[in-house]
Amino acid sequence: MSAHPSDNAKRVLLSYLDLPDNYAPSPDADPIEFLTRHLRQLPPHLLSYFSMTTTSKQRSVIPAIRNRRLRYAETNPAELNFSSAKSTWPALWPGRERPGQHEGTEEREWVEKEFLGSLKPHVGKLGMLLAGYEEERESHRVRQLRREHAEFLESLPEEEDESEDEDEQTPPVEAEAEDNSGDAQEWFLRSVRERFIYGLLESIDYDGVDWDDKWDVGYDREAEERWFDDEEES
Repeated sequence: MSAHPSDNAKRVLLSYLDLPDNYAPSPDADPIEFLTRHLRQLPPHLLSYFSMTTTSKQRSVIPAIRNRRLRYAETNPAELNFSSAKSTWPALWPGRERPGQHEGTEEREWVEKEFLGSLKPHVGKLGMLLAGYEEERESHRVRQLRREHAEFLESLPEEEDESEDEDEQTPPVEAEAEDNSGDAQEWFLRSVRERFIYGLLESIDYDGVDWDDKWDVGYDREAEERWFDDEEES
């Protein structure tokens, strides 16, 4: 009878670290604790095994994983910049402007500059028409995502330990952020970054960050703990 794939992976991991077969915490029975102890001792091709046995949210309890995500986020990668993030996670954006305007503008500029070239004086209406189609497509996508997000929030159990008075006196952060476009953008980017660090974002490559030791450069445990303490207090 052939061995289960997880048994083979376990043997490879333990052999690489020169650990006994009965070592605890086990990489398959207790992967988070195992990673907490040995993350920096394992190469990416072995760490990728844990992509199948853990989630990005579960791994966020590991200080070294959070540090790697923080260091990555501090480089302002394209997927976490304002325009890209607002398009990918529109349900998090508190702004009030009509969805799809940015995409519609890009479509119109592409038609005028790239697609039709010298015919630009004659095709302004075509550019506007295609821009309108793109804006409507994006607007529909955003409405759908926001509707799904609202349904998800409604499905969550209500908090019984908070009084109605507290709810009335403390406005949601989203409402406060909408008062000023600059504040809204700052709040949104901060929220996206925090959600990324704690493994709560979808449609993003966590494995490429979590298993890459280049983000360990300048690792300072005390500085990291201060950053996360500040986040909890804010």
